[in-house]
Amino acid sequence: MSGPRDIRREYTGKHRRDSGPGVLPPAWGGRAEPMPDNTLAAQIMVIAKEPVPGRVKTRLTPPYTPAEAAELAEAALTDTLAAVGSAVVARRVLALAGTPGRWLPPGFDVIGQRGGGLDERIAWALADARAASPAPLVLIGMDTPQVTPALLARATEPLVSGAADATFGPAEDGGFWLLGLREIDPALVLGVPMSRLDTGARQLARLREAGLRVRMLPELADVDTADEAERIAAATPGSVFAACVKVLGPRAARPLVVAG
Repeated sequence: MSGPRDIRREYTGKHRRDSGPGVLPPAWGGRAEPMPDNTLAAQIMVIAKEPVPGRVKTRLTPPYTPAEAAELAEAALTDTLAAVGSAVVARRVLALAGTPGRWLPPGFDVIGQRGGGLDERIAWALADARAASPAPLVLIGMDTPQVTPALLARATEPLVSGAADATFGPAEDGGFWLLGLREIDPALVLGVPMSRLDTGARQLARLREAGLRVRMLPELADVDTADEAERIAAATPGSVFAACVKVLGPRAARPLVVAG
């Protein structure tokens, strides 16, 4: 694996990789039908892990079992991919750690993740997406099943029109749930400390220090705890995620009530 210095050199400059070991064959995705006239000349990428027990949503265990946490992860990913699938954009990409499963709808190009920490994996995914298309890109994770096509449009349209250089969606836990870039530059993410209370603030500062005009999006909650899972499920009736939470039953911590 290349060190951070080698990675940064490959990410920046005019000469970029045309392909890489993380790119899967086009047979995994693609779109046969013609695109609507109102299609935005942009791409939306979901960065995700294959929902395998013990490898996803580990912060949900306990109170959920590893298998139940994987069910919730698959449900969240299913809803996320459905929202992206309904977005009227030229390209949809899944940057996946693992193997595609029954939850993957048609119309997505799938690329493999590579790199060490999350910042490297995001940066490589951006670089691989840029090698296929220079169109503006919106990146989201699999932790916000409450995302909607309307929210994705709000993130994408300013990039295509030139009204903004970046769009940014902060997360309640201090991270971020969405990052959009008019010009894809993986170096904007590389080196940002991830999974910290100040990750979102640091990433936003990186964008602004680069002189980018940033359009902010609403703050959303990630699915990291049982309380968050039940709160998000309640806010998204009819979603696959809400149905999964209901089937698994309540697990969130309840306040202790003392009889007087």
